[in-house]
Amino acid sequence: MFESPPLTTPGLFVTGTGTDVGKTTVACAILTAWRDQNRRVRLGVCKPFSSGCGRDREGLLSEDAQSLARAGGCAAPRSVVSPVCYAPPVAPAVAAEAEDRGPDWAAVSAALTALDRDHDALLIEGVGGARVPLDPAYPRFMVAEFARALAYPVLVVADAGLGTLNHTLLTVECLTNLGCRVVGLVLNDRTPGDDGADPSRRTNPRWLERLTGVKVLAHVPAGRSMTPGSGTPDARVVAAVSGVDWSQVVRPPGA
Repeated sequence: MFESPPLTTPGLFVTGTGTDVGKTTVACAILTAWRDQNRRVRLGVCKPFSSGCGRDREGLLSEDAQSLARAGGCAAPRSVVSPVCYAPPVAPAVAAEAEDRGPDWAAVSAALTALDRDHDALLIEGVGGARVPLDPAYPRFMVAEFARALAYPVLVVADAGLGTLNHTLLTVECLTNLGCRVVGLVLNDRTPGDDGADPSRRTNPRWLERLTGVKVLAHVPAGRSMTPGSGTPDARVVAAVSGVDWSQVVRPPGA
C-alpha cells in the first residue's frame, strides 16, 4: 500500500466532484496564473493516475498530464508527470484489473520524490472524484485516501449549476472526515448562457460556503474548450483564478 515519501515542497492537490467537471482546465489556469504572479517559481506537476490514455511512440500518453506540464512549464519526464497510465477509459482500479496490471506504487513515490527535489511548489491532480478506486488489490484505497497520504491542502473543482450542492457537500465531507484540509472550491460554469436558465448558478456559491464552511475561491465562466494536451485554457478562465494568491493557498497553516 502507498505511503507518501516525505515531501518538503509546498503543494496543492486538485480533485473534483466527478469526472469531466473541469479539473484539468482549472488546474492549468491556476498554473498559468501562478506563474504570472511569480515568474521565478519552479512549478512541478503530476497526475499520478490516468486512464483513457492514448498511445504514441513512447507508450501510453495522458493528455491531461501533458496539459499540466505545459501550463506549469514543468520539464520533468513523462514517467514523472504521469507515472501510472491505463488505456481503458474507466477508473484506474477497474482498468488495472482489466489489464491485469496493478499500479506501480514505487513509480508514484519516485515521481513525487523527484518533483519535490527539483521544484519550489507542486500541483498534483487526482483522477475522477474523491471516491474513485485506484488499486484492485486495495479497493477501498481511493483518491481521497491518496490525498490524505500526501497531506497537501485540497482544492475541489465543482460544477457551478444545479446539483452541485449535493455533489460538493458529499465530496467535502468525505475529504474532511478523512482528515484532509480542504482549502477552497472553484466553481466551473461549463454551460454557457443566461443565468436565468439555471437560477442556482447565482445562489450556489453562497450556499456552498454556508453548507461546507469552505470558501469559493473562484467562479470560472464558461469559455472555449481547451485543446487536449495544450495546457492553454481560455483567457477568461485564467482571469477568474488570477485573483487568488496561489503561493499563499499552499502555505502551511501558521507559516
